[in-house]
Amino acid sequence: MTHSVDYDAELRLHNEHLREATDVGPADRVLDIGCGSGQTTRDAARVATSGHALGVDISPRMLERARRLSDEEGLHNISFEQADAQVHRFPSEHFDLGISRFGTMFFTDPVAAFTNIGRALRPAARLVMMVWQDLDRNESISAILRALATEGTSSALPASGTDPFSFGDPATVRDVLGSAGFVDIGFSEVNEPVYYGPDSAAAFDFVSGFMMTKELLAALDDSTREGAVERLRATLAERETESGVWFDSRAWIVTARRGGAHDLEDGPGPLRK
Repeated sequence: MTHSVDYDAELRLHNEHLREATDVGPADRVLDIGCGSGQTTRDAARVATSGHALGVDISPRMLERARRLSDEEGLHNISFEQADAQVHRFPSEHFDLGISRFGTMFFTDPVAAFTNIGRALRPAARLVMMVWQDLDRNESISAILRALATEGTSSALPASGTDPFSFGDPATVRDVLGSAGFVDIGFSEVNEPVYYGPDSAAAFDFVSGFMMTKELLAALDDSTREGAVERLRATLAERETESGVWFDSRAWIVTARRGGAHDLEDGPGPLRK
């Protein structure tokens, strides 16, 4: 018998690192960017007992689940909004902390997006986000792409999709955040595997739901698609262990703070510890 797996289960080891890095205070007002089903928002709300946690996401389906889970847990210092953080009019200089778990790599104009987010943070407020490192450091996706690649095609992400690895290069992230008015930009590496399910059958169901998987398979004819599916099943079976199906991955935890008037006059400057 197989069991379903979801995004929160996939990232359960990563989530522990992010929770520690965010270091939410009891009175913090927290903005969770790209909150999905709200696990990280709920984590923040449990700690910010005299504060508040707001989760924003563009998916109404994910937000519906986030609200339901928060209600079931009895959290009253939490709310969710369907919003695009790139352009949403947040209250100015309101939040003490901005957090994100793999929710900031998809902005079409990242400098404008982080400038908008920065306006919502009070001066010197912290930003803590987790982003993927480069594709070649993430077996969790690269192995799937290799399995689905056919003769004469490259094992690359579909061109039509957004790039989840767009913040893999620290220099790029520094440029974006610095241009948006953030300072004290730092990086710490997270090397944890992602969980794709209790067995290879469950993992196949989970991976088959990825947008990139659907797009790559849809581009193949029936006979070629059958071979790609078999290679994908074999790849997942090779990673099956007694504790489930795991793939290596690498991420960054990026920390920064919103610059104040003095910081903005002097520019982002070098990293300070």
